[in-house]
Amino acid sequence: MARKGTIKNMGKVQREMSDAWKARKAAKASATPDDKAPPTREEANRLAARAAVAVFGPAVLNPAPDAAAKPAGKRGKDAKASAPTTAKKTKSAKPVTERRAAKEAKPKSSKSAGERKPRRVSALDAAAQVLAASEVPMRAKEMIAAMEAKALWRSPGGKTPEATLYAAIIREIAAKGDKARFKKHEKGVFVAGKGA
Repeated sequence: MARKGTIKNMGKVQREMSDAWKARKAAKASATPDDKAPPTREEANRLAARAAVAVFGPAVLNPAPDAAAKPAGKRGKDAKASAPTTAKKTKSAKPVTERRAAKEAKPKSSKSAGERKPRRVSALDAAAQVLAASEVPMRAKEMIAAMEAKALWRSPGGKTPEATLYAAIIREIAAKGDKARFKKHEKGVFVAGKGA
C-alpha cells in the first residue's frame, strides 16, 4: 500500500502537468496561421538560391555572360571551345601522350630478378627445418628456442610464440594429413613428417 505523503504529492504533480499542458495548448492556439503554413514555391526557390550562394559563392551561380549565351543541352565543337575553364584539373597540365612517353622513358629499377630481397622464413618453415634436423621429438617451446639459437627465426615480439606455432602445426597436420611436414608423436610433442 502506498504511503499517505506519496498520494498527496501525486495530486500536486498531476495539477502541475495539467497546467503545463494547458499552457502549451494556449500557445499553439495563439500562433498565427501563417507560421504553420509551408512556404510557397517562389519562397522555397528564393531560400534555396540564398543557401546555394552561401555554399558555392556568387561566381559559380552567376556565370559569365558569354557562357550563358549558348544552351547547355546542345554540345558540339563550338560548345567545347567556348566552355568556361572551370573544368576539373587533371593530374598534370601535360597531354596524355606526353605523360605516357615520360612514363615509358623512366628507367626501371636497377634490381634484376635475381637480386631480390630474400624472403623472411616463417615460423612454420623454420620449425620444419629444426625438426627435420633433430633426432628426438620436440615440443613447440623447444622448437622456438632452437630456431632462435640457430638464427632461423625470431619472434617479432609476441608473448606466446609457442602457442602460435603449436596451432599452426596442428592446422597443417589437419589440412595435409600424411603429406604434412610434421607428425604428432604424443600430446604436444612432434616429429618430422613425410613432407619434410
